[in-house]
Amino acid sequence: MSNSAFEGDFHFPLQHQIGDPHVEKQHDVLRAELIAAHTREELLLREMRALSQRQDMMAREFEHRLINGLQLVVSLLSLQSRTAPTPEASMQLTVAARRVAALGRVHHRLHALDHQEHVEFRPYLQHLCDDLSGLLFQEHAGHAIIVEAATASIPTVFAIPLGFVVNELVTNSAKYAGGNITVRFEAATGGHTLSVMDEGPGLPAGFDPARTRGLGMRIILSLVKQIGGTLRYAAGDGGRGTCFTVAFTPPVTDSWTSVLTDRKSETL
Repeated sequence: MSNSAFEGDFHFPLQHQIGDPHVEKQHDVLRAELIAAHTREELLLREMRALSQRQDMMAREFEHRLINGLQLVVSLLSLQSRTAPTPEASMQLTVAARRVAALGRVHHRLHALDHQEHVEFRPYLQHLCDDLSGLLFQEHAGHAIIVEAATASIPTVFAIPLGFVVNELVTNSAKYAGGNITVRFEAATGGHTLSVMDEGPGLPAGFDPARTRGLGMRIILSLVKQIGGTLRYAAGDGGRGTCFTVAFTPPVTDSWTSVLTDRKSETL
């Protein structure tokens, strides 16, 4: 094929438009619009960052004020217990002060991870259950929260919802069941489970968490959905009481895989 035939088959209109005032004007308009759009986007991003910072500051301020308010209540109850007219009244005020203090610790524990990426879940779970025990049970009441947990580091975005789930399930068991409450965390490469078991009378026939009207169970279902997990329920160990289990699988990342590998090597 000759050069003349080749040139006759194809047209390159842009070559004929170089230096065209009309085309250059269009390019200038488009360039100006792109620059304006980029400027607007940068301004929007700055506003979003500023809003996020303000929200974070407001949340910290709320946390600070709440903790201070609870500490004030504890101080007032403690002072009242010292001047109570009877030993029984003094004891009741002291118990109330301890429970308010425990409430403050539980609240702080549940929000202490807001700015961390990962958390060692076993000590976090143990401290949380210790605080819940102080809040829900009086000393020498014959009840205990037993923690059986594997050693594993999990993403904070999973740990915080799971902490709230434990808080709801343990509080519910303390309210309706007797005996001890067991909180069990099991970790594996294929998925993890977090269970709360009690020694109570068990669930009523036909119980369905999705149809319950209780606010606590709706909160639990929402939190489980948030982490992409599933909620199971059955009789507890030995067929006694109730066992709720949350099954979930954290995202697989290099850091997460290395943590699991290190944990396995420690047990060999």
